[in-house]
Amino acid sequence: MPSNEIHFGTDGWRAVIGADFTYASLRRVALAAGRVWARKEPAATIVVGYDTRFQAGAFARAAAEVLASCGLRVQLSDAYIPTPGLCYSVAQNSRAVGGVQLTASHNPAEYLGFKVRMSDGGASPVEFTDEIEAELLALSREIPAEIESFVFDEKLIETTDLVSPYLDSLRAFIDSENIANYLEKRGGLSVVVDPLYGAGQSYLSRLLCELGVDVREIHGELNPGFGGLHPEPIPPWTQTASTVVVANKAAAGFVTDGDADRIGAIDEEGTFVSPHRIIALVAQHLVEDRKLSGRIIKTLSTSTTIDRLGALLGCVVVTTPIGFKWIYAEMLKGDVLIGGEESGGIGIPSHVRERDGLLMALLLTEMMAHRSKTLKELVDDLVAQVGYMYYRRDDLRLELSVKDNFVANQDKVDPEKIAGRTVIDTIRTDGIKFLFANDEWLLLRPSGTEPLIRVYAETNTQEALDEFLAAGASLIETL
Repeated sequence: MPSNEIHFGTDGWRAVIGADFTYASLRRVALAAGRVWARKEPAATIVVGYDTRFQAGAFARAAAEVLASCGLRVQLSDAYIPTPGLCYSVAQNSRAVGGVQLTASHNPAEYLGFKVRMSDGGASPVEFTDEIEAELLALSREIPAEIESFVFDEKLIETTDLVSPYLDSLRAFIDSENIANYLEKRGGLSVVVDPLYGAGQSYLSRLLCELGVDVREIHGELNPGFGGLHPEPIPPWTQTASTVVVANKAAAGFVTDGDADRIGAIDEEGTFVSPHRIIALVAQHLVEDRKLSGRIIKTLSTSTTIDRLGALLGCVVVTTPIGFKWIYAEMLKGDVLIGGEESGGIGIPSHVRERDGLLMALLLTEMMAHRSKTLKELVDDLVAQVGYMYYRRDDLRLELSVKDNFVANQDKVDPEKIAGRTVIDTIRTDGIKFLFANDEWLLLRPSGTEPLIRVYAETNTQEALDEFLAAGASLIETL
């Protein structure tokens, strides 16, 4: 893949393995990133990890060799690792100026990606990835053979255990005594863990088992094709976990994505607990049970029930464009309790400035223990406080020309009414978000990594939700 055709989306560069994601294209990206880092701080350390996708470990080794050819020291994980684990490793290494994770996160199995992280483990800002893209453009003018003929010192690459320190940090963050007391009173707790064949497999189950929880793990073996599943913790991909939770009479189910930085949950009745509610529950637990404070950060596509909860908790709620890098930017400003997005990426900066599906599952378990309630009971209490809203996201997979046309002409979309309701305001910071009375809204946004347009809506009735989503799709088609 030519260097000048490689671009970074909302969270790194992703492409189809064997088509655009090849060893040649990976080496170009790694070389561009390595040159940028080396100019800033020669001989610094870069931490490299990878998920469970096809050849991810081998690609990670190839990236490490290229980074070493730039004179950088490389700390390479000796096993697959969740992205938050890679981020924690970067943040804890005083010599590290950044990190690279070989993962395509929640994308289908045929994809792999190159995520860049900064010295604190947080997402790379646009300014930094712009530098990498500028370097890629410069590489496009070099002779291909010169790019491939790099030389590196083997001594600059250290293969090491990054997973154990990360798991230790999660153990230290959780109130294990509280959970133990709850299990003793209750007589046990049973949960289902579904890593969707991703990088969370075995790790979350191990931590919960150590706490005394009875765990049934599914989709927890190495399967680079992900068994045909899309590794995103939302319906319909959570359906198997729902079935197993009910069949095993488990108290909850936890589902993580391909690199375990996102989470979805299942209550004891098999009902999907959305990330919106997980953000709210964990925020409520941190404020009311742990007596912590700080701002709550959410993205443009996240439920307005977070705003309602923030008002009840006395927390300022800040809304950012979509993508955790914007939440990370708010974390850098300080005084952030929690930040999360509708896709299930939720992070607590007091641990690391990154999303962490494993940490969220552990905190939900801790909250159940602290309040002696099931996950469903916690959700019911939350809804009683903030009200019930109907929410859905439809991903419209379209011809690339349709997506490009929408991107080019979205500024022209300015209706006075949608689905018979008056538009009271329009936000264009990321796609187009139409606001209506009574906290209802509709958002149209092109994906930064795939050829599709996402249509989001939140309403007070199911009927209105269906109408908004249909109207959104119609707006896209008529451009």
